[in-house]
Amino acid sequence: MHIRDPIHGAIEITADERALVDSPQYQRLRNVKQLGFADLAFPGATHTRYAHGLGAMNVATRVFDALSPKLDLERTDEDRFRQTLRLAVLFHDLGHAPLSHATERIMPPASALRLPEWVAPKEDRRADHEDYTLKLVLDTGLAAEIRKRYAAQGIEPSHIAALICGRTPPGPYPFRSNGRDLLPILRQVVSGELDADRMDYLQRDSFFTGVNYGKFDADWIIQNLESVEREGRVHLALQRRAVMAFEDFLLSRYHMFLSVYFHSTSVGYEVLLQRYCETSGGEYSLPSDPDAYVLHDDIALMATLRASKNPWAMRIVRRQGYRMLIEGESALEEKQRQLGEAGIDAFTTVSRGVLSHYGKDATLWVKTQRGEVPIGEYTPLYERYAEAATIARLYVEPERADEARRLLGL
Repeated sequence: MHIRDPIHGAIEITADERALVDSPQYQRLRNVKQLGFADLAFPGATHTRYAHGLGAMNVATRVFDALSPKLDLERTDEDRFRQTLRLAVLFHDLGHAPLSHATERIMPPASALRLPEWVAPKEDRRADHEDYTLKLVLDTGLAAEIRKRYAAQGIEPSHIAALICGRTPPGPYPFRSNGRDLLPILRQVVSGELDADRMDYLQRDSFFTGVNYGKFDADWIIQNLESVEREGRVHLALQRRAVMAFEDFLLSRYHMFLSVYFHSTSVGYEVLLQRYCETSGGEYSLPSDPDAYVLHDDIALMATLRASKNPWAMRIVRRQGYRMLIEGESALEEKQRQLGEAGIDAFTTVSRGVLSHYGKDATLWVKTQRGEVPIGEYTPLYERYAEAATIARLYVEPERADEARRLLGL
């Protein structure tokens, strides 16, 4: 079967993959927007996690097919690794909550999901979308469907989860071939400095928002991918001649943070949603049960907001967001205090995005004539953008925005 996609053209999926795409766990993503509230600023940004998962799987397949001739794999291992990687990337966003990141603050404690300890070591924290992703892959009807269709190929749900979380699965180790451990490089394609996730969402988000920042030379990067072996473990590498394309890829992500992901409208509405969750007395909550969680998408959340009498819900539904008053200045909290003393409601936000946050196990190497060098040592962009991209803003209730400007002398 071929699925037409505006970014990658025709995406091919097998009959077994189609059965998994048709599962309720994956179909839920049809109604989870990739960029949350961004369509309030960019009308075209209504694309979904459903399309992104398919697109990222397509990119991961191109990456694997470019690498596999250089990896000296046994044929059965090659087929198994390729299929496991396709499924891991297809499912990598399975657990995203309604409006994507906007509702993660109301997820239950991670312990409530009862994940096996090998994927989620016991610790006191709130669950996040990856916890739900792992739960849906390991402990729902989707897991049974994966076993039914791929057990003969030696693929288990735990192998897919291992690539998503980067941890060693129980049982016989599935990522060894010809005496080498392939988990690092496969994991890097799912989540790393140069992963299929980013290579799809930058292009997709750029296309649907109508901005040009997310464009980069994906073809040249994929053509120049290599591998390096360190202590029996295989890692992702890039030929030196493609480093300029990689730098462009880094800058694309940086500029998309500033222009799209941290857009003032999206950030402001996320605060309103947070205030709704804090003041509505549990009117909307996310269940820990994975089968119940499948029923929660953007439509369910918006239906709850429309039926609510909570003032923050009503603001969201009526698009009466707070007005951004100041961006990028210091002492915003002092200005917020001044407004509060005058009886004008205001809030401040600080948005941060890091160009790179992966540790040594996800290091991307550069192959040069003098040997192999970690990407962070090779390109000066890492040093230049070592600090997080940070945007501080002050928002004010729209009905009193003019009064607030006068009070602050703006």
